[in-house]
Amino acid sequence: MRYLGNKSKLLEFIDNVIKKYDIQGDTFADLFAGTGVVGDYFKDRFKIISNDYMYFSKVINKAKLLNDKIPMFKKFVEKYEVSPFEWLNQRVYKPKDNFFVYHNYTPVGNRMYLTEENAIKIDGFRLDIEQMYKTEIINDKEYFYLLASLIASIPRVSNTSGTYQAFFKFWEPRSLKEFEIIPLEINECDLYSENIVYSYNTNELVREISGDIAYIDPPYTITQYANSYHLLETVARYDYPELFGKTGRRVKRELSNYSNKQRALFEFEDLFRQIQFKHVLVSYSNQSIIPIEELIGLAKLFAVDGEVHVETNEYREYSTNNSSHKGKGKKLKEIILYFEKDLSINKSPLNYSGSKDALLPIIFKELPKHVDTFVDAMGGAFNVGANVVAMNEVVYNEYNPYVFGIVEMLVETEKNILTSSIENVINEFALTKKGKEQYLNLRSHYNEKDKSSLNLFVLQVYAFQNIIRFNNSQKMNTPVGNNEYSDGIRERINRFRIRTPNYRLINGKFEDLPIEDYPKDTVFYFDPPYFITKAEYNDGKRGLDGWDSNSETELLEFLLKIHKAGYKFMLSNVLYHGEKRHNLLIKWINTHDFKVVEIGKTGIKYPRIEVLVKNYD
Repeated sequence: MRYLGNKSKLLEFIDNVIKKYDIQGDTFADLFAGTGVVGDYFKDRFKIISNDYMYFSKVINKAKLLNDKIPMFKKFVEKYEVSPFEWLNQRVYKPKDNFFVYHNYTPVGNRMYLTEENAIKIDGFRLDIEQMYKTEIINDKEYFYLLASLIASIPRVSNTSGTYQAFFKFWEPRSLKEFEIIPLEINECDLYSENIVYSYNTNELVREISGDIAYIDPPYTITQYANSYHLLETVARYDYPELFGKTGRRVKRELSNYSNKQRALFEFEDLFRQIQFKHVLVSYSNQSIIPIEELIGLAKLFAVDGEVHVETNEYREYSTNNSSHKGKGKKLKEIILYFEKDLSINKSPLNYSGSKDALLPIIFKELPKHVDTFVDAMGGAFNVGANVVAMNEVVYNEYNPYVFGIVEMLVETEKNILTSSIENVINEFALTKKGKEQYLNLRSHYNEKDKSSLNLFVLQVYAFQNIIRFNNSQKMNTPVGNNEYSDGIRERINRFRIRTPNYRLINGKFEDLPIEDYPKDTVFYFDPPYFITKAEYNDGKRGLDGWDSNSETELLEFLLKIHKAGYKFMLSNVLYHGEKRHNLLIKWINTHDFKVVEIGKTGIKYPRIEVLVKNYD
């Protein structure tokens, strides 16, 4: 079957890249599967997760990936003594009012995609296949194989140049041949595992699946597959859609942003951010919408150690009516980008009440497709902002000067110098687990002589529940706890980094953030003290100010200011805690129709549901 971007001639190239980099795993996701040649090729080595937003592609992929060989159609053959292919090809049909292909894609409908005779057979075959399935004379695997064979046979008699963006105004010799349904060719082999086939928008699906290897083969040009293969989509669905225009395209159809020059880069940004597979391979070309160098630069932001490998293969160019980014004499080269996705969470070395490190994967699923700048407006331990990849800048803002000082030290100080300094303090004061006297000596030293961020950080390591708490005289008064400096903390210090290359650290109130000085694609994230819970923020305070109903409503007012200025925000909070309801927040959300996403449920005796509130879809 002729298909835009078909990778049948590049299978060995893809396989060689996998072998070259010794890419291992059990699951292989073919995320823009098309006609399924890649998944079909690898189905004896991996569990295949196949996806394509076109339903007819799903049908073809089910036919190839659910079957280890061409189905036997046992029940059908027992009844009719011939295969369904022979049976269908011998059938004689007359046009009926419900024959959609006949009435819309032939001269009867003022279109010349198919001859009337061939369209009548396609309609008849399609409805008979559905009847076979309904009467259970064929099973699921046989149904999809038979339907896929019908779809793949249609291009053999289509009066087009290869796609369905237009039809010839004369009858091309191929189109005058009598239509027959021909068995679909598949790779007959033992299946490695039970495969899964989806038909979703890929960027939405990757938020829900995970695995070892992801193969990405998105559209390269402005050609829209929903327009190029609309007739096959309609035969697969047979849903009597509303059509428009001379070409009879479906009115309701999903157009790919990967084929949009203005949106393609944002789609890749979102895909790379959200994909939860260890190994990522991207097929692209030197004549695509996004320049290769730009795509490589984007991939580096999400790759382990920023390392992206580029493999090149020369390939015959396929021409369409809407081809874009042609090579201007330069030979088409297919490339595969390979990188290992950085799936790690760099947990802040600062243990701080309310830190969101455990919830980051869920929070990040809710990020918009494009994040120019990310403002962690109430940054705390900096777990959220430090792990976000923004295209321009990440801003850490924290009002509490003590917390800010520690984070600044953790970020700005060279790692080996920092760990050495921490260990010097520990040795100087002979700190040990539960060592009360030694701990109190350091605490006294901090309060009376040296209020450095270094000393405070060491104190919180050994403090009760790692709490940083001050009295009214601004003296740290947390008692000793059951903690100590460990290899784990040292490792967290060494690993902690800000994923976005450009960042700023601000010690100030969130209310003082100059909203309109930020780019329009800025996301403001807020993680305030939870109003209806009892988290320890400096004796129930954060930033050395109390957090009460006035504080809560001031925050909500500021969020509305962000919203009205046309910016995006995310707010972490709790709507219910035990029998308590956060009435202020619930009413505020309902009034302004903001989106609420449940991100976590904790507690047994006093359960609480954590949510993320957003002002965008």
